[in-house]
This record gives sequence, structure tokens and C-alpha cells, in this order.
Amino acid sequence: MALVPCQVLRVAILLSYCSILCNYKAIEMPSHQTYGGSWKFLTFIDLVIQAVFFGICVLTDLSSLLTRGSGNQEQERQLRKLISLRDWTLAVLAFPVGVVSMMRDVLGVASMFVVAVFWTIYAYDREMIYPRLLDNFIPGWLNHGMHTTVLPFILIEMRTSHHQYPSRSSGLAAICTFSVGYILWVCWIHHVTGMWVYPFLEHIGSGARIIFFGSTTLLMNSLYLLGEALNSYIWDAPRTKPPPSQDTQSSLNYANPVKNLCKDKQTLEGLERQELERVVI
Repeated sequence: MALVPCQVLRVAILLSYCSILCNYKAIEMPSHQTYGGSWKFLTFIDLVIQAVFFGICVLTDLSSLLTRGSGNQEQERQLRKLISLRDWTLAVLAFPVGVVSMMRDVLGVASMFVVAVFWTIYAYDREMIYPRLLDNFIPGWLNHGMHTTVLPFILIEMRTSHHQYPSRSSGLAAICTFSVGYILWVCWIHHVTGMWVYPFLEHIGSGARIIFFGSTTLLMNSLYLLGEALNSYIWDAPRTKPPPSQDTQSSLNYANPVKNLCKDKQTLEGLERQELERVVI
């Protein structure tokens, strides 16, 4: 038995995301007053995605509790739809975007991408992704709340509850749509303001930006496949080959006419020998 029920964990995680969002929005930063506001940063978008996802999880738990034992088919049908929405959100947005957000607002990959990109660029040169000036506005605990806790929270959810992934083609199509949409949004902000959302984009040429945008889209797809493989590894039990049933064995025998012919010939020869013995006697 788990020390803490998964339903309680989801409520706690949802409340933590709400607290992080409220504290982040309460900060008066110059970038929040410019075109696009907070919505131009992938980290903020990811925080909203995570809060919405865990909100759906909590709503699913409440609906499951209320419909338990009711026998109402319509309520059960609505609950299945809610569960499908929860699983789709985790597979396509919450896991891939969250990892990207940990690496930080780097154009285009949800949970996993955020985590990886932010800390990679931060370790190389923090001024390219998170200038020291931001330390005057964002405390350290809030920085880790936005860029570090995302991945552990989503891994806890994947480990405690089974999630049905959509078909691979539809999942990859959705994640590509999200990635390209965010890239176009960043390019539009640059077109309107003349400034890139992320400072390091100012220091690379147009060709390098195209390669970077394409690479982040491919990385986003890779993270989707990683989440799919991880979910399968956690929840799919190893399949052992069951012994063939009598019906299956009969079908196999029927499907092998040579083997059946040999058996029939042996049976016929045996009957003939028995008949000859009776005649001789």
C-alpha cells in the first residue's frame, strides 16, 4: 500500500503549481509589460499546461469517486472521455513540454524539453537563457519551481497511474503542431518588436536559427517517443507465449495435411494387419 494515495499527491501537485503561477504573475518584471507578456515564454506556457493537466487528473479522481457503484452508463461514458483527455494531455503536452521547460523556454518541446534545454544552456552560459538580472526579480525557490520540479512531478504521475497513449501518428502530429505553433509565435514577436524572446537567438545567424528550430522540433518528437517507451516499460507486463489450446492444436493439425496423411496411413496399415491376423487365425 502506498504511503500517500495518488489522489492526494495530485491535489498537492496542483496546489503547488497554482502557488507558483500566482507568485510568478505577482512579480513586476519589465518583460511582462512588453508584447506577448508572460505568454511568450515556454516556461510559463508549460506551467499552465502542467496546472491544467493535474487539474484534469483531480477532476477525473472526483468523477470516479462520485460515479463509483452508480451503474449510470452516461456518467461512465463521460468519465471515460475525461480519462482519455487526461491521458492525451500527458502524452502530447505535459511530459514532452515539461522536460523542455526544465531546460528552459527554448522553443518547442513540452515538459521534458523545458527541463533539459534550460539547464544545459544555463550551465554553458546563463546569460544566454537566464540573465543574472532576473535574480533581482525571481527568487531561487521559484526558479526551481518553474524549471526543476516539473520533471519529478510528471514522472510521479506516470509511475502511479497507467496512461493510454494515443496512436503514434496522431501523437506525433499533435506535438509537431505545438512545436511549429510556438516557433511561429516567437518569430511573430520578433517581427512585431524587433527583439527575440531568448537572448541567444540574437547571436546566431538566420541559417543557424532554422537549424535550431528544426532540431528542437525533432527533439520534441523524440521526447514524445521517450515518454511512450517509458510508459510502456512501467506498465506493460512481459508477455509469455501461452501453450496452444486443444482447439488451436486441432486447427494446426488440420492445417498440416501431410502430417494428417501420415497418421491416416499408419492407422490404415494397422487395421489391415489386424484384419490379416484374424483371417490367418
